[in-house]
Amino acid sequence: MLERLALAERTQLLDPVDHAVISQGLIAAAREMGVKLIRSAYSTIIREAADASAALFDRDGNVVAQAELIPMQLGPMSEIFRSCAAVYPVESLEDGDFYITNDPYSGGQHLQDVFIYSPIFVEGELVAFAGTVAHHLDLGGGNPGLTTEAVDVHAEGLIIPPTRYSFARDWEGRGPLRRLIAANIRVPDQTIGDFDAQFAANAVGAERVRQLCQRYGAETVRASMSELIDYSERRFRAALAEIPDGTYHGQDAVDDDGLSDTPLTVKAAVTIKGDSISVDFDGTCAQVRRNLNCPFASTISAALTAIKASLTSADIPFNEGVKRPIKITAPPGCLVNPTYPAPVRARMEAAYRSFNAVLKALAQVAPDRVIAGGNDTTLVTSISHLNAGKYRVYLEVYGGGYGASPRQDGCDAVDSPLSNCTNTPVEATDMDFEHFRLTGYGLIPDSCGHGRHRGGLGFFRRFEVLKDQVNFAIYADRFRLAPYGLFGGSDGQRARCEVVRGGKTIPVKSKDGMELRKGDILTLYTAGGGGFGPIAERDPNAVLRDVRQGYLTAETARRVYGVSA
Repeated sequence: MLERLALAERTQLLDPVDHAVISQGLIAAAREMGVKLIRSAYSTIIREAADASAALFDRDGNVVAQAELIPMQLGPMSEIFRSCAAVYPVESLEDGDFYITNDPYSGGQHLQDVFIYSPIFVEGELVAFAGTVAHHLDLGGGNPGLTTEAVDVHAEGLIIPPTRYSFARDWEGRGPLRRLIAANIRVPDQTIGDFDAQFAANAVGAERVRQLCQRYGAETVRASMSELIDYSERRFRAALAEIPDGTYHGQDAVDDDGLSDTPLTVKAAVTIKGDSISVDFDGTCAQVRRNLNCPFASTISAALTAIKASLTSADIPFNEGVKRPIKITAPPGCLVNPTYPAPVRARMEAAYRSFNAVLKALAQVAPDRVIAGGNDTTLVTSISHLNAGKYRVYLEVYGGGYGASPRQDGCDAVDSPLSNCTNTPVEATDMDFEHFRLTGYGLIPDSCGHGRHRGGLGFFRRFEVLKDQVNFAIYADRFRLAPYGLFGGSDGQRARCEVVRGGKTIPVKSKDGMELRKGDILTLYTAGGGGFGPIAERDPNAVLRDVRQGYLTAETARRVYGVSA
């Protein structure tokens, strides 16, 4: 407590010019960490799709600055840090140590997202932490890349509890942790390479912080960290104070759990009181037997993203200060706060419905700040093959159409708001995999919802399978329940998946798996975004432009908008 009071006093004496330089240096360092992580990675899921994130923390584990990468991974990074520090206090760390975990029931998300935190020492003093998280291609489990039928979290892969290790002793070279992980995964060259990329990114962040400390002094840098966090808190509380007090309700639903046709409802009650906000997910359905359960850390991240995106301006740095006015709760045993050992691999589907439920609630009080429903799902496929004792695992996250906003049309064929991954180039898959080839990739005309502003278009990807005994697994959503329109806008088109074999079309469910054969044609169709505002208010010139671009057919322009092209 005395140390924090002293830090607060130093913050008051902080030179504004020094703080401007240091704070921007910290933000730049976090961004550089993200670039280093992605460019150093081995697997396409990180190297091309950018499914990874990076951040800098103060010595207490509070997020100070982060790279603008995956909102889902970044939101709870401080909570996951604290689960490690609770077992191994920061005072016990030595230079070269690191925290590591992927345990969903000890603060983590799902097993494929591994969090690594490296302490930053300056002249023997612990000043800060550099942290990264990456989605790893394979961490074991019952099926390459993706286990759709896991009965519990243990069937989903290797669990790493919150632990402290030494880089030199336990990882570098043929360290025991490195060998343990490599022995439990199917593609060790790629996965271990991605772990190395995380350590490299942490090292970059640590070096940048040390350089700032050498120039300005460690105490000044720590004071600047504290002020940057306080600044974000002040800005966010001021924004919240402008929203009318009250409790607002929203709900959405996951299509099903893969075992029945029953939708999985997520309910959110959002309460705004002065300069604080709370979200309660009471009333959400119970956890399920399949892997759709969403660990509470992921639920926190989804709610944070909805609030930050809709109620604050983009120039407010996302750090611990933004989180201070927010309280998020969910009853234990529900879909968005499951109890051990429920499987959680596909937790993003329920996380997106948490995101949608919060946005629907906020639409009642801030209608000019929210967007309609979009693809808003993580459509993940794994296409794997075992040949001569060696696995080839292709894993990709697909986007779709964004929901329209009060000011513009939704984006076409991009990843959804919580994920923010990029589309993997066709050339990259051709270089890395020989058990399939991509034969089709493009936008889906007319897949958008309509309105004053139309939703974004979904897209399709088509694969020709080149080998027998190819393992295919998928988890997705929006196959049954369409992305919703807002304020008079219509719903977007639903997603689907199919395999053509010998001239016969085989529908694939949203949570499914099957063995593919040589000659099969696999096609994925992602969902389009919902429209915003009355359809009659759309500018006819915008309709004509969409027809010229091939986004709408002439028939749809006439039928929906009454515009002849």
